[in-house]
Amino acid sequence: QVQLVESGGGLVQAGGSLRLSCAASGRTFGAAAMGWFRAAPGKEREFVAAVTWTGRTQYADSVKGRFTISRDNAKNMVYLEMNSLKPEDTAVYYCARSRYLDLRVGAATYDSWGQGTQVTVSS
Repeated sequence: QVQLVESGGGLVQAGGSLRLSCAASGRTFGAAAMGWFRAAPGKEREFVAAVTWTGRTQYADSVKGRFTISRDNAKNMVYLEMNSLKPEDTAVYYCARSRYLDLRVGAATYDSWGQGTQVTVSS
Protein backbone atom coordinates (compact mmCIF):
# COMPACT_ATOMS: atom_id res chain seq x y z
CA GLN A 1 0.00 0.00 0.00
CA VAL A 2 1.04 3.56 -0.60
CA GLN A 3 1.43 5.87 2.41
CA LEU A 4 -0.47 9.15 2.19
CA VAL A 5 0.17 12.33 4.15
CA GLU A 6 -2.27 15.24 4.20
CA SER A 7 -1.42 18.85 5.00
CA GLY A 8 -2.97 22.29 4.75
CA GLY A 9 -5.75 22.10 7.28
CA GLY A 10 -6.42 24.80 9.83
CA LEU A 11 -8.87 27.31 11.25
CA VAL A 12 -10.61 29.69 8.85
CA GLN A 13 -13.59 32.00 9.01
CA ALA A 14 -16.75 31.28 7.08
CA GLY A 15 -16.36 32.40 3.49
CA GLY A 16 -12.63 31.79 3.55
CA SER A 17 -10.46 29.35 1.63
CA LEU A 18 -8.00 26.56 2.30
CA ARG A 19 -5.94 24.31 0.07
CA LEU A 20 -5.31 20.75 1.22
CA SER A 21 -2.44 18.69 -0.15
CA CYS A 22 -1.84 14.95 -0.16
CA ALA A 23 1.57 13.45 -0.80
CA ALA A 24 2.51 9.83 -1.42
CA SER A 25 5.50 8.15 0.14
CA GLY A 26 6.92 4.69 -0.31
CA ARG A 27 5.03 4.08 -3.53
CA THR A 28 3.37 6.21 -6.17
CA PHE A 29 -0.34 6.73 -6.70
CA GLY A 30 0.00 4.86 -9.95
CA ALA A 31 -2.97 5.22 -12.28
CA ALA A 32 -5.51 4.77 -9.51
CA ALA A 33 -8.19 7.35 -8.91
CA MET A 34 -7.71 9.49 -5.80
CA GLY A 35 -10.29 10.88 -3.46
CA TRP A 36 -10.95 13.12 -0.51
CA PHE A 37 -13.31 12.18 2.29
CA ARG A 38 -14.24 13.93 5.51
CA ALA A 39 -15.55 12.99 8.94
CA ALA A 40 -17.33 15.51 11.14
CA PRO A 41 -17.62 14.89 14.90
CA GLY A 42 -20.18 12.19 15.58
CA LYS A 43 -20.74 11.51 11.86
CA GLU A 44 -19.60 8.83 9.47
CA ARG A 45 -16.88 9.43 6.92
CA GLU A 46 -18.37 10.89 3.74
CA PHE A 47 -17.22 11.30 0.17
CA VAL A 48 -16.09 14.79 -0.86
CA ALA A 49 -14.41 14.54 -4.25
CA ALA A 50 -12.47 12.20 -6.53
CA VAL A 51 -10.20 12.54 -9.55
CA THR A 52 -8.95 10.04 -12.13
CA TRP A 53 -5.46 9.80 -13.62
CA THR A 54 -6.76 11.68 -16.67
CA GLY A 55 -8.34 14.46 -14.59
CA ARG A 56 -11.99 13.51 -14.61
CA THR A 57 -13.65 14.62 -11.39
CA GLN A 58 -16.70 13.96 -9.25
CA TYR A 59 -17.99 15.91 -6.27
CA ALA A 60 -20.47 15.53 -3.47
CA ASP A 61 -23.47 17.81 -3.98
CA SER A 62 -22.65 19.65 -0.77
CA VAL A 63 -19.31 20.92 -2.12
CA LYS A 64 -20.02 21.21 -5.85
CA GLY A 65 -19.09 24.66 -7.12
CA ARG A 66 -17.00 25.46 -4.03
CA PHE A 67 -14.32 22.74 -3.94
CA THR A 68 -11.91 21.71 -6.68
CA ILE A 69 -9.89 18.50 -6.69
CA SER A 70 -6.77 18.16 -8.80
CA ARG A 71 -3.68 15.98 -9.05
CA ASP A 72 -0.11 16.29 -10.25
CA ASN A 73 0.84 12.81 -11.45
CA ALA A 74 4.52 13.69 -11.90
CA LYS A 75 4.79 14.82 -8.28
CA ASN A 76 2.42 12.24 -6.81
CA MET A 77 0.34 14.99 -5.25
CA VAL A 78 -3.40 15.47 -4.90
CA TYR A 79 -4.99 18.76 -3.92
CA LEU A 80 -8.34 19.98 -2.66
CA GLU A 81 -8.99 23.68 -3.13
CA MET A 82 -11.81 24.74 -0.82
CA ASN A 83 -13.53 28.10 -1.28
CA SER A 84 -16.57 29.74 0.30
CA LEU A 85 -16.13 27.54 3.33
CA LYS A 86 -19.05 27.03 5.67
CA PRO A 87 -19.16 25.96 9.34
CA GLU A 88 -20.69 22.67 8.19
CA ASP A 89 -17.48 21.94 6.29
CA THR A 90 -15.73 21.50 9.64
CA ALA A 91 -14.29 17.97 9.73
CA VAL A 92 -11.17 15.88 9.52
CA TYR A 93 -10.31 15.55 5.85
CA TYR A 94 -8.74 12.34 4.53
CA CYS A 95 -6.92 11.61 1.30
CA ALA A 96 -7.39 8.11 -0.13
CA ARG A 97 -6.28 5.99 -3.08
CA SER A 98 -8.92 4.02 -4.91
CA ARG A 99 -8.68 0.35 -5.81
CA TYR A 100 -9.96 1.36 -9.24
CA LEU A 101 -9.11 3.63 -12.16
CA ASP A 102 -12.58 5.14 -12.45
CA LEU A 103 -14.49 7.44 -10.12
CA ARG A 104 -15.96 5.86 -6.98
CA VAL A 105 -17.74 7.41 -3.98
CA GLY A 106 -17.81 4.51 -1.54
CA ALA A 107 -15.13 4.48 1.15
CA ALA A 108 -14.82 0.71 0.84
CA THR A 109 -13.52 1.14 -2.71
CA TYR A 110 -10.39 2.92 -1.41
CA ASP A 111 -7.51 0.91 0.01
CA SER A 112 -4.97 3.45 1.28
CA TRP A 113 -5.76 6.31 3.64
CA GLY A 114 -3.88 9.18 5.21
CA GLN A 115 -4.11 10.17 8.87
CA GLY A 116 -6.26 13.19 8.11
CA THR A 117 -5.99 16.93 8.56
CA GLN A 118 -8.38 19.03 10.64
CA VAL A 119 -10.38 21.79 8.97
CA THR A 120 -12.34 24.10 11.26
CA VAL A 121 -14.60 26.82 9.87
CA SER A 122 -15.81 29.41 12.36
CA SER A 123 -19.03 31.35 11.89
